[in-house]
Amino acid sequence: MAPRKQKSLPITADFFRPGMRLGVAVSGGSDSVALLRRLAEMWQELGLVLSVLHVHHGIRGAEADADAVFVEELAGRFGLRFLRHDVNAPTRAKAQQETLEEAARNLRYAWFDDLLAQGTLDAVATAHTLDDQAETVLLKLLRGTWTEGLAGIFAVLERSGGLIIRPFLGTRRSEIESWLKQINQPWREDSTNTDAAYTRNRVRHHLLPALAEYNPQIVAQLGHLASIARDEESYWQKELARILPSLLLPGKAVRGGGRASSTHPDEIALAMEVERLRSLFPAMRRRVLRAAAKQVGCALSFDQTELLLAMCTNKADRRETLTAQVYAERTPRELRLVRQQLKKEAPELVEYEVPIPGEVAGDVFGLRLTTRINGNPARFPPAKLRAHKSGDRVQLRYSSGLKRIKDVLERLRIPSEQRKTWPVLEWQGEIVWVRGAEVESSIAAAAGLEIETRDLSWDRTQAGFLSF
Repeated sequence: MAPRKQKSLPITADFFRPGMRLGVAVSGGSDSVALLRRLAEMWQELGLVLSVLHVHHGIRGAEADADAVFVEELAGRFGLRFLRHDVNAPTRAKAQQETLEEAARNLRYAWFDDLLAQGTLDAVATAHTLDDQAETVLLKLLRGTWTEGLAGIFAVLERSGGLIIRPFLGTRRSEIESWLKQINQPWREDSTNTDAAYTRNRVRHHLLPALAEYNPQIVAQLGHLASIARDEESYWQKELARILPSLLLPGKAVRGGGRASSTHPDEIALAMEVERLRSLFPAMRRRVLRAAAKQVGCALSFDQTELLLAMCTNKADRRETLTAQVYAERTPRELRLVRQQLKKEAPELVEYEVPIPGEVAGDVFGLRLTTRINGNPARFPPAKLRAHKSGDRVQLRYSSGLKRIKDVLERLRIPSEQRKTWPVLEWQGEIVWVRGAEVESSIAAAAGLEIETRDLSWDRTQAGFLSF
């Protein structure tokens, strides 16, 4: 009897083109190992130039070190270039008040974006599966989402300089592991994948199996829901782009006709005619309100959206606060959304003295900044919280040499209108903190300086203590 031919693992090849420089993100787990093995089989047929990408997140010590060695050896087995990137996810999570999973993902994708933007690669392939899609849709539902959130993971993401692609998004994890066993390919098990402290793990190991008792095809059904939501949202976004320009009016109406717009650079105002809003279907009306709010820098919650819908049917002369800087105003004919600066002072001219250790409320920047000294009894001079100036330079973690603040803000993709007043903390002649950036400072490290910021607009912590 002839030996049974091994069944090939399905993979979506529509994304690839001859000559594409493709980085394969490989953690060492079954999904990413299978993706590398499958692409290594197909690279000549597809005309790909493959590289293997591995991120060491600084989380699991010796276990993570062994993962990196395993992936490097696997890349060497197929004669592929191996690129390793070491980061510190726990430090990032603490500094940015993120979960460890969020911090690791953000650091990972920041590296992918850099590789694409620098022209090193044309695309990066990740091994997200149909199971990952189902878990993501459930997590979105549990946390609360608009319909676009039900789209879950996209098969293709356009990034600056290239693409992120997911060739396994229609494939079950069980198929992948079965195929690896057939070809006698080992993989690494991440011990954190069974840790119930992570919400995704509880969804994976408890919630989905429980739902499968009601519908054994629940994973496939959630994948279908994501596909439907993605196509539905694509349609609505095209419709929104078509009608939005004619619905949004700048500034406010003035007597005798015409409109007046504020000349203040830090004030943005948009208006919509109430009767035109009322004529729209509720689904489009909500989208118009959310898109208008986004243009003035406000992400509406469900309750806030319902509030604006109610204002369209209520009497005029009503004002509602949405955030510390954004309010909605109902006039006889219009619903206006206005964003104003918290205070009249020009932020670029304001400096706050920050005691070390101590605290200051930087109203102009919309934040409260607190400093602590960890285990150092010495007395220190105060720091200055201010907007960055021309010539300011800062040392970023995982970067060589000082970087201009201007370049840092471009890398962070800060909108150009916000860059002029972007806050920094200067201490003893050195920039030791930049909002949104991971700063490395020898002066701060030697003193044991810790920095915490809190957003005054929402009165919630935006960044935990940053330790040097």
